[in-house]
Amino acid sequence: MRSRGTCFPNLDRDDKSYHVSMRYPLRFLWNATKGHRLAPWRSPYLLWRIETYCGVKMTQIGFLEFWEFLWRERTNLWRFLKWTAEMERYAHPKPKNS
Repeated sequence: MRSRGTCFPNLDRDDKSYHVSMRYPLRFLWNATKGHRLAPWRSPYLLWRIETYCGVKMTQIGFLEFWEFLWRERTNLWRFLKWTAEMERYAHPKPKNS
């Protein structure tokens, strides 16, 4: 059996920074798939985002096209999710303790 950190040896899942960094992307995905969480390829918001990103009409995007797009653009999507986290932290900074 493989150890937990074999795929990502520098990533300690018990590290607080991992949980904080995952909170914002998960929040975005949760909000973006509202009403379609078990079938995100039906989410009008995500379909609109894909349409504006690559020009494919929303009506032409089905299950396979959705997952193919996610796989093909995974690097750019991850960068986008990290950017949304950065903007969220910028818009809602933590209060400083005096």
